[in-house]
Amino acid sequence: MSILFKNAKIIATEKDRLKVLENAYLGVDGKCIKYIGTERPRTDYDSEKDMYGKLLMPGLVNCHAHSAMNLLKGLGNDLPLMEWLHTVWPIEDRMRDEDFTSGMEMVILEMLAGGTTSFSDMYWRPIITQKCIGESGIKADLTRVMMGGSPDADYLTYPNRVEALEFFRQCDGAFEGRLHADWSVHAEYTIDEGFAAKWAEEIQTLGGRLHIHLSETKSEHEQCIAKYGVTPARWFYEKGFFNVPTYAAHCVWATEEDMDLFLEKGVTPVHNPTSNLKLGSGFAPVQRMLDKGIRVALGTDGSASNNNVNMFEEMHLASVIHNGYLNDPTLMKPETIIKMATVNGALAQGRPDTGSIEVGKKADIIALNLDAPHLVPDHDTLALVVYSAQASDVCMTMVDGKILYENGEYLTMDRERIFREYNKSMGYLF
Repeated sequence: MSILFKNAKIIATEKDRLKVLENAYLGVDGKCIKYIGTERPRTDYDSEKDMYGKLLMPGLVNCHAHSAMNLLKGLGNDLPLMEWLHTVWPIEDRMRDEDFTSGMEMVILEMLAGGTTSFSDMYWRPIITQKCIGESGIKADLTRVMMGGSPDADYLTYPNRVEALEFFRQCDGAFEGRLHADWSVHAEYTIDEGFAAKWAEEIQTLGGRLHIHLSETKSEHEQCIAKYGVTPARWFYEKGFFNVPTYAAHCVWATEEDMDLFLEKGVTPVHNPTSNLKLGSGFAPVQRMLDKGIRVALGTDGSASNNNVNMFEEMHLASVIHNGYLNDPTLMKPETIIKMATVNGALAQGRPDTGSIEVGKKADIIALNLDAPHLVPDHDTLALVVYSAQASDVCMTMVDGKILYENGEYLTMDRERIFREYNKSMGYLF
């Protein structure tokens, strides 16, 4: 199946720079982008879509989420991280397989309607929730988070380890590559040190990617130093975890030495501005990371600490808070922010074939309807996306050349059924 989008404004990539094309054409053949240009292609397409008044741009990549936590949205508001965790953990302990499924399905509805084409999820029961990726058509890097353990426990039979390995072996690369099974450590402070050392050694032999929390709060950072004599980043580095391609959520209290370790090992910090501000965690040194040449991605964190999965809000906040905090309005350029939300996240997920609109790349594309008062005039399209656009402006979401959401309609998901199942979960949990 091939589709030609015509009369569109397009944010394309040329020589690693974003370029805005006016009244342009974008051809999709199968899963991939076949043509981009301002002249009509000579090739015939099975169908055409007139995109006058619309903007085509790369789909957004949410590089850190706890998706089924949207069942816990609104709980523990206005609490610091540790108190918040002790509010939600007892409820998570009661969650059944069907609750993880209904939570995942609901968050995918939200993501697709808001222009997210791929996300990274750190949570429980991915062996169950992976079916939601297959049915919806979205892309995802899922993990069975590793945490806990004790010196007295048997590492080889530890349930976290067994489930993570089972998930990796059964599901990595499923759904024609749309699903990646990644490894995970929740954080330095939530795993037994002996288990951590064995886990680091084991996953290095298996390959793949690692998803972690790192230096989210000042207390976490300082307690690690008090306990081990090193920062959390140095702790992960010395254990060998950074020998696996790693993306690390938060990094709010990362030091200069930590950032040097990121650069040395190719670690991608994932900036979560809304969650960090809501939980009072602080301001991640994102500009310093960028100055050092570190690749930074964006994420929403879970809906219980955000309280949504709106990547347009994350772009907006990431673009303005650092300018204000550092008293310099010239720092966070719109192009930098858009790349953080698209291609940088795709690379962190191990998806070099997406994240930008280029010929040969996967057709993971979203469309924004520009016919709205807050989107006129358009003197600078990249700035318009970062400073003005809203998730509600998304009118189409395409993954691998297949339209999954268009003009308020879900083409692969049963919205009514999902709401019914979600309400059943809410009734059980609360």
